[in-house]
Amino acid sequence: MATSRMLRRAYDVRLAGVGLNLSEASLMAYVHFRGPLTQTRLADGLGLQRAATGAMIDKLETRGLIERRPDPADRRVWLVAITADGAPVVDEIVRVDRMLRQDLRAGSSGAERDALDQALARLQQNLRAVLGG
Repeated sequence: MATSRMLRRAYDVRLAGVGLNLSEASLMAYVHFRGPLTQTRLADGLGLQRAATGAMIDKLETRGLIERRPDPADRRVWLVAITADGAPVVDEIVRVDRMLRQDLRAGSSGAERDALDQALARLQQNLRAVLGG
């Protein structure tokens, strides 16, 4: 848990330059790369509660980085999409992520990274079983 908190903090520090935290950056990147999504699908994809996702959407929408659009297939639903002003911010998020990942891998071999990937994949699989999903 300590490593998880430090990793989140490192992302938050690096993303501060674009005025975002890790959760907000993750939301923006998810929408950008998956296309317009409903708030429910977005929350599910990010593993967040709908209310928390809605609060983030409100904040990012106020900044003009994302927008809610009517869903042409269902008038009751809104789709969350990246705006023209938000797209370059996603480019910066990707750059920050790439640089931080490079820094985090410093001094580790490919075999060490592969072993870590396998251990984390196993941990996720076990967590899914514990959570019943």
